[in-house]
Amino acid sequence: MSTLLEERKNQIGRVGNTHEVIACEKASLAGSVSQRACVFCGSRVVLYPIADALHLIHGPIGCAAYTWDIRGSLSSGPELHRLSFSTDLRERDVVFGGTAKLHASLDELIELHKPKAAFVYTTCIVGVIGDDVEAVCKEVSREKGIPIIPVQAPGFQGSKKDGYRIACESLFQLVGTQNRPIPKYSINILGDFNLAGELWILLDYYKRMGIHVNATITGDGRVDDICNAHRASLNVVQCSGSMMHLAKMMKETYGVPFMRVSYFGIEDMSDALYEVANFFQSDDLLQQARTIVKEELGRLLPALAPYKKALNGKKAAIYVGGAFKAISLVKALRLIGVKTVIVGSQTGDKDDYKLIQELCDEDTIVVDDSNPVELSAFVKEKQADLFIGGVKERPIAYKIGLGFCDHNHERKEALAGYEGMLNFAKEVYGTVMSPVWKYVR
Repeated sequence: MSTLLEERKNQIGRVGNTHEVIACEKASLAGSVSQRACVFCGSRVVLYPIADALHLIHGPIGCAAYTWDIRGSLSSGPELHRLSFSTDLRERDVVFGGTAKLHASLDELIELHKPKAAFVYTTCIVGVIGDDVEAVCKEVSREKGIPIIPVQAPGFQGSKKDGYRIACESLFQLVGTQNRPIPKYSINILGDFNLAGELWILLDYYKRMGIHVNATITGDGRVDDICNAHRASLNVVQCSGSMMHLAKMMKETYGVPFMRVSYFGIEDMSDALYEVANFFQSDDLLQQARTIVKEELGRLLPALAPYKKALNGKKAAIYVGGAFKAISLVKALRLIGVKTVIVGSQTGDKDDYKLIQELCDEDTIVVDDSNPVELSAFVKEKQADLFIGGVKERPIAYKIGLGFCDHNHERKEALAGYEGMLNFAKEVYGTVMSPVWKYVR
């Protein structure tokens, strides 16, 4: 296919046609116009939902504008995270340095907003001019008496996934700095960002089970809870791409075990409850989990039936950030009669793609770190009825005349849990079956 760059061919495969493992975890190819974001964006989207912390971008105003409100992360209390602060570096600062401006900005913002902590993000310009951000953070931290953490994330030093790692290392500076007692059956939820209030749905399930959620990192997050996160018995990791590094550091330093789960779709949501109950080896918790699953499925399955009947035989393309999310989406689509014909991710690893190949039907296209030209060609070849992706994939779908479902950071519809599965079915149905498509195809 002429749309494929020769150097990228080993990052694309078809289920059943090859037993080779898809190449992944590579730097994006020059000229490929990757859908990935930069290092700074990766760190920002992970840390952004901590609602009682100050988030200050040390760089040009465009970097702050690019990532402002980039996640639809809701808070049950403070909303300091919804404000976007920048030192707004200009040409003079590039020549003479921006540390004085950074110090003054922190002084003013901390006095005004009284945050529990502050994160200072360095951008490409700061990486070039070499401002000593760490020294400024230490000095202001001593003066103000709160943690001020430099997030060294110039965008040019890698990809979005590298930003995830930097964010985890920044968070780890807070973990273990408080030591408050917590209940016996306690977990931390890592990698859920409370998009459209999804975290609150999950908290309800765990509360009904008898599980205490100690810290949510980072959706609806609080600094004090993160500081005390090491006291939990288990880390439950939802977005493994962004938070697995933190889970591994906490296991190595504090002995907190972790498990990887997904809250999308019926199968994975149910497994997430059962696996937590099994970890604590409690018959009572397991019985409560079974009761919740039975009650929720009793309401959900009859409601899904008409959507499955209408959608049976439709075809979907998936291109998302994390491969674990893509796996859950394949299962969720199958539940409502939709066949997945294309699956791709920005940050998947070899194990993720192996599982996708085992899960999908013959000749399904599996792709790592794709670009708009490739995605357009794949969608046309497979004659997909639906594209599920993020904000960057929306124009691809609409230009082709294809239904699109938003599964990205800024969405306003909860798609996690049993309630989210019904929302997902409604959105897929409303998109695929819209009469507008007869005018564009």
